[in-house]
Amino acid sequence: MHGSRTTTACVVITMSFTLAACSGGDDHTDARRTTRAEPTTTAPSVTEPTTTSPTTTSANFAASVDAVTADDLPSTYREGCPVPPEALRRVHVSFWGFDGSAHEGNLVVAADVTDDVVTVFRQLFDERFPIRSITPEDAFGGSDPDSMAADNTSAFNCRDAVAAGPPQWSEHAFGRAVDVNPLENPYVFEGTAQPSAGASFLDRAAVRPGMAVPGGPLVEAFQAVGWEWGGAWDGSPDYQHFSPSGG
Repeated sequence: MHGSRTTTACVVITMSFTLAACSGGDDHTDARRTTRAEPTTTAPSVTEPTTTSPTTTSANFAASVDAVTADDLPSTYREGCPVPPEALRRVHVSFWGFDGSAHEGNLVVAADVTDDVVTVFRQLFDERFPIRSITPEDAFGGSDPDSMAADNTSAFNCRDAVAAGPPQWSEHAFGRAVDVNPLENPYVFEGTAQPSAGASFLDRAAVRPGMAVPGGPLVEAFQAVGWEWGGAWDGSPDYQHFSPSGG
């Protein structure tokens, strides 16, 4: 989106933390988003990771930021998207899985929000907030329903939002939105959970690991960098969705 062209990019940030006790809390998207068809994949168990991520060798948080090209985004980018690949970055971060182990993942975001994203995931690592997997939606052929069904945390995907009138871009098309733990934090569209397996998490008062809740570590981490939570929206709460613009 804003970001200048770069030929090299790799900023590595390594930090150590005193790990806090595990606590719950998290979010999703608004009624303007693309209507999500029911996923064709089998929904994963909420107690076991569905995506194997390499386990880190220590309990230290690590992050790095790399440039991306169109070749790195075969399913999520196409000509005519609102931002070019050079305005995007791949952010590698450490995270704690539901298995209690440290893992590594990556997501693609706008170049101008990389500091926010690193800060958020550093805080979540410090809090030992559990995340199922963090993988760009290219691993799912650009299918948001399939990524959600896998309980995958992701960001950039060049797709439309749902709104009256002419089509308009989703904030994900700008790399300025992150969806976290979609199964534990479903999008509620016309009273139906998406993904469908997220229906068991529509009772937000029954707080379980990985959920976004007011005052919880996930919501607070994003709010600390000025991002808004879709779970606070009326009508169609999107519990997994965070964006600096709220859209």
